[in-house]
Amino acid sequence: MNNLPEQPRRGNTHEVQLTPHKQSAVWGITDKATAADTITAMATAHVGASPTSCVPLAQSGSHRRYYRFTFEDGSTLIGVYNDDVAENRAFFEYTRFFAAQGLKVPSLLAIHEDERHYLLNDLGKQTLYDKLCEVRKDNGDFQEIMDDYRKVVAALPKFQMTAKKGLDMSVAYPRAAFDRQSMQWDLNYFKYYYLKMAYIPFNEQLLEDDYQRFMDYLLSVEDDFFLYRDFQSRNIMVFEDDVWFIDYQGGRKGALQYDIASLLYDAKADLSPETRNELLECYLDNLGKYIPVDRQQFKAAFNAFALIRIMQAMGAYGYRGYFERKTHFLQSVPYAIRNMRYLLEQNALPEGLPELRKVLQTLVDSYVAPISENPDVLTVTVQSFSYKKGIPEDNSGNGGGFVFDCRALPNPGREKKYATFTGKDDCVKEYLEQYQEVETFVNHVCALVDMSVDNYLERKFTHLTVNFGCTGGQHRSVYFAERTAAHLREKYPQIVVDLRHREQ
Repeated sequence: MNNLPEQPRRGNTHEVQLTPHKQSAVWGITDKATAADTITAMATAHVGASPTSCVPLAQSGSHRRYYRFTFEDGSTLIGVYNDDVAENRAFFEYTRFFAAQGLKVPSLLAIHEDERHYLLNDLGKQTLYDKLCEVRKDNGDFQEIMDDYRKVVAALPKFQMTAKKGLDMSVAYPRAAFDRQSMQWDLNYFKYYYLKMAYIPFNEQLLEDDYQRFMDYLLSVEDDFFLYRDFQSRNIMVFEDDVWFIDYQGGRKGALQYDIASLLYDAKADLSPETRNELLECYLDNLGKYIPVDRQQFKAAFNAFALIRIMQAMGAYGYRGYFERKTHFLQSVPYAIRNMRYLLEQNALPEGLPELRKVLQTLVDSYVAPISENPDVLTVTVQSFSYKKGIPEDNSGNGGGFVFDCRALPNPGREKKYATFTGKDDCVKEYLEQYQEVETFVNHVCALVDMSVDNYLERKFTHLTVNFGCTGGQHRSVYFAERTAAHLREKYPQIVVDLRHREQ
């Protein structure tokens, strides 16, 4: 066993150099010892006392095994077993380097000579995602969780810049960079483990052609930075009034946009568009302390990287959920679908990808599963539509809901200068908001919808639909759907608001 010098079991001090090699036999580890036996022996040797308990921790998407050891004095530490030595070496190297840069990562306490077993200090039990869920469940102060998110996006550029400060990327696993091969793996993961298993039709050759063009665009973005790879709320611990970072062993070189997109479009974290935009601006402010930032150019590429990240995640959900039968992974799919829908509405895909665009649009249009796995969470679906194509069906199984007819209101669609715009564009908003009847309509709508939301929350109903129709489903209905969704998200942070524009 390579035993690192004694360190506080809580804290962030690291020792880069290992002490001289010690044989496993010294610690009573035999050839027949199980992973739990070996980890326990290591923990006992490190502390100088046997643990009073060893609790296996739940596995997530990896095959690593984690154990929490508790000792008589109440202190704890984490033991890890992972058979993939190459992955472990990446974790060890990154951990030492990040710690030297002052980043808040776990402390390496001991590494076994086989490099498959190691000990870490315990960063507690609360992830950023856990805390976010608690705040929402208790209708708590969302500002507190936003403060944590701001700390996270402030730290991210410092991680990303380590690639330029001497980080040894030769240990990167399984690839040294988020290059064409990495992207191809992710896109095929999505194709074979989600699209095919969900029976989404596509032309294989046309989709492959679009994949190549999509990758050409992504590879045109500067990529000489550290890409964390799985930068999401479950890999961030909230401990001792600060945020700490774990599970970066898949890191490699890549573009800046990928990691911030991973965080902000983290499926079940379910951040609102307004929150995402605020945090993206905060991230860019912090990134600007390191390098010059062209915000418009960054955001254009950001949306595309957000889309490939969602596709990769959906491939993982499909593989774990459909293939491995771990159905809890499928609970993230409705959130990922909604994020994908939003990005398509924002024209996240570059031009000239017709098959990929068609496949993604088919996917979001055909998905009708409920948005929340929690039966006590109310989901309000807000949708715009054109009366020419009929009133939308309610696929929630509850029936009913509101249908508001916007055709009696002033119509910007009659003027040619608004022909290419929608109700999300400022010029259309300004046109509509000059009329008092528009504000009166909004006030009446919100009063009616709020009354139902209040009642549904009290009765623990799970779904409500609110539809806005106009002639073309482009201007008035889109405007009122956007305003109503924003109002509901602000007033009722404990609910899920699913915004859709059927004709867009």
